[in-house]
Amino acid sequence: MDVDFAWTAVAFILTLLTLSYLLGDNPLFRLVVYLFVGVSAGYVAVILLFEVIVPRLVSPLLFGSPAEKLLALAPAALSLLLLFKLSPRLTTLGNPSMAFLVGSGAAVIIGGAVSGTLFGQIRGAIQPFALSQSGGGLQAGSQLLGGLILLIGTVSTLIYFQFSARRKANQQPARAAVVQLAAFGGQIFIAITLGALYAGVLAAALTALIERFDFLRTAIQTFLQ
Repeated sequence: MDVDFAWTAVAFILTLLTLSYLLGDNPLFRLVVYLFVGVSAGYVAVILLFEVIVPRLVSPLLFGSPAEKLLALAPAALSLLLLFKLSPRLTTLGNPSMAFLVGSGAAVIIGGAVSGTLFGQIRGAIQPFALSQSGGGLQAGSQLLGGLILLIGTVSTLIYFQFSARRKANQQPARAAVVQLAAFGGQIFIAITLGALYAGVLAAALTALIERFDFLRTAIQTFLQ
């Protein structure tokens, strides 16, 4: 049997088992899910073993210079302490490793959010107002209009998530009319953004579905030849 033909048959069967979810949750669909989770876990384990653990921990400890061995002792010790989390009685010994993982992960996420998202948003809001870089005329007007819409959308969306309000005597706390109007504009921008995101996800899902149906058609033609 040809290897390509065999893999096509496997992909054909797995696709049909996945599409069986249209009839409801069933053992065949769960089999595909378990297979997918197992293959993904195995793939990640192999990548971590040969791309991280062996070259960055085992090799320096066995074949590295004295300085490299000394530097590798810290991750080796933290890794060993992390194994104690498997035992309920010794789980507290793994807390330093967990604290290091959570702290370093939070620092990376916050740093990425600030440098990649916040500063990027600020640069994106300022750049359209640099009219000296535009070609002038209609292009400059279009760039300025887009910058104004972007700036209004950013400010009004931030105002929408501002929940403090002034308290008046014998009255419920209420935001000022200007703040309320800006928050309503921010709500409109949020709705447009979520709608665009949903449309993009739906379009990607439909593209994947069409591709699978086209694969099924091609596979059936291959089997019949």
